[in-house]
Amino acid sequence: MTDRAGADDRGFDEDVVIVGSGFGGSVAALRLVEKGYRVRVYEAGRRFADEDFAKTSWDVRRYLWAPMLGCFGVQRIHRLPHVMILAGAGVGGGSLNYANTLYQPGTPFFTDRQWRDLAEWETELAPHYATAKRMLGVVEQYPHTGPVERIMAGAAEDLGVADTFRRAPVGVWFGKPGERIADPFFGGEGPERTGCTLCGNCMVGCRVGAKNTLMKNYLALAERRGAVIEPLRTVVEVRALDGGGFTVTTQRSGAWIRRGRRTVRARQVVLAAGTWGTQQLLHRMKQGGALPHVSDAVGRLTRTNSEALDGAVATRVPESLELARGVAITTSFHVDERTHVENVRYGPGSNLMGALASIMIPGDVTLVRRVGTLLARAVRAPVRQLRLGSLRRWSERGIIALVMQTADNSLTLSLRRCLGRSVLTSAQGHGEPNPSHLPQAHRAAEAIARRMQRDGGVSTEARGSWPEVFGIPLTAHFLGGAVISGSPADGVVDRYHRVWGHPDLHVVDGAAVPANPGVNPSLTITALAERALSYWPRNGESDARPAQRSER
Repeated sequence: MTDRAGADDRGFDEDVVIVGSGFGGSVAALRLVEKGYRVRVYEAGRRFADEDFAKTSWDVRRYLWAPMLGCFGVQRIHRLPHVMILAGAGVGGGSLNYANTLYQPGTPFFTDRQWRDLAEWETELAPHYATAKRMLGVVEQYPHTGPVERIMAGAAEDLGVADTFRRAPVGVWFGKPGERIADPFFGGEGPERTGCTLCGNCMVGCRVGAKNTLMKNYLALAERRGAVIEPLRTVVEVRALDGGGFTVTTQRSGAWIRRGRRTVRARQVVLAAGTWGTQQLLHRMKQGGALPHVSDAVGRLTRTNSEALDGAVATRVPESLELARGVAITTSFHVDERTHVENVRYGPGSNLMGALASIMIPGDVTLVRRVGTLLARAVRAPVRQLRLGSLRRWSERGIIALVMQTADNSLTLSLRRCLGRSVLTSAQGHGEPNPSHLPQAHRAAEAIARRMQRDGGVSTEARGSWPEVFGIPLTAHFLGGAVISGSPADGVVDRYHRVWGHPDLHVVDGAAVPANPGVNPSLTITALAERALSYWPRNGESDARPAQRSER
């Protein structure tokens, strides 16, 4: 091995190339550079300093991700026939626009039939969850109580599930609001931090410096130890080499011309581009022959966390409630044993995502009846519906209800040709059908609306989403499709996250998650990555992991 300026004696430019810098990729970057590997991270999105984030979601060039249109923000939106997906972009991946919410799933996740026979997962992952919590600076209970927290507690009581109400574990430096201090987490080795001001704009990008994004922990420490992060580079090919290793080809993100293609050679590759990005690469590389041995199971067991995004909104701002004050998610309760509900907020001025909200209508009827019901309700009270649907001060008038389930449902993703190029598409997969609506979500939203109206003294109504009207649920937690398995017939990676048939290729992001966790998955992705990387040997030492079986 040589220094970074040149290739080693087999012509490799890097020991490890990591594709993506989210929760899995950031863990890989830090843990591998600590073990002596030369590490290069490619990230399609841009690098953000705190002051670079959008002030509100209306600054679409800094908020939305549409690089071909010159938008290099943190919020990706993808659409499949069976789901609309919200994801992250930028150095730090989903940590830049997630809701800082770091729940650990319950036992059903660890005992899902896809992986339960491979390990005692709940026990084996326990120390890695502890490490992930320490690294991400988890505060076990949101420390403030305001009107939204009281409304959520009241809604849980009205639904008869008050005993399930809890305050969310969040990754935020609260400190003294607005006060900047030296790193409080890593003995001064990390970046300076500023106490949370409860501005509510966590999901637009924290301009305060209180949110524990991956640039405040894993990635900051990895760069200090020598890892190289290249932003605005999209990986377009990963090709297996005869005799071992890979070539990784990148180009400038969003470039129409002068794409600046570059190729490096790496001994090993870690795919951590988020479920959408990792699946895109695996499907295309398998189809094109660059990774010919990827399992035919790629795309199966793609999960949406069985999710819905509904909520409640008032016709005018209930001034006494201060609905937009706090961090993004602060409390939760369970409607039933498998259905988890969280309140979500955006800060004042960040009203763009309100365009996804619609009149709530029954989901268990035909499309014609859904549209007919929506039109009838709009015509019956047009002024009221215009006021409810207005984006003006939307974030200050409502509470979003994020609903997640541990239900065993899935999609199967594959490639299809569209306008001369291959794109991802979906079909119903293993288990129950992926739901187009959740009755439990409607019940929760209606309970929140009733409490909000009572406490705020203003006219309030439960709301659904436009995609749901057309039978397409929303998810912020797209998972699976390259899942952990006992054989290549059942999944894409083994219990050490090595791709079956390409053992020097690894998947350590949400694509490897084998089941719906029913809670925000960021902590679980981090813990799984910590576990996977703990098995890697130090650079140059022998590998204690068993070799993969040769069966296909």
